[in-house]
Amino acid sequence: MKLIIAIIKPFKLDEVRVALSTLGVQGLTVTEVKGFGRQKGHTELYRGAEYAVDFLPKLRVEAAVADHLVDQAIEAIEHAARTGKIGDGKIFIAPLEQVIRIRTGETGEAAL
Repeated sequence: MKLIIAIIKPFKLDEVRVALSTLGVQGLTVTEVKGFGRQKGHTELYRGAEYAVDFLPKLRVEAAVADHLVDQAIEAIEHAARTGKIGDGKIFIAPLEQVIRIRTGETGEAAL
């Protein structure tokens, strides 16, 4: 099992959710985050004054995925979240040692 963590643009969330659900990924955790990479923020104009926005709004999408779905899930996220412009985001993959469903006590892939 793997934990897929994707940092994406907020307006791409619905496309990513649909792409993952068609694969059979049943659960997602979404967190609003701020950060920057190569984009390094941007400047905005407010009431005639220019100011720098160093941290850009993004979404952190997390999904626990069975090993046989990992490659398909990564590809689905890539295609759904891509705009072709700077700041599209990143995907991180981390191993999951164990998953336990609290309600039933199921473990492993059965808990997903």
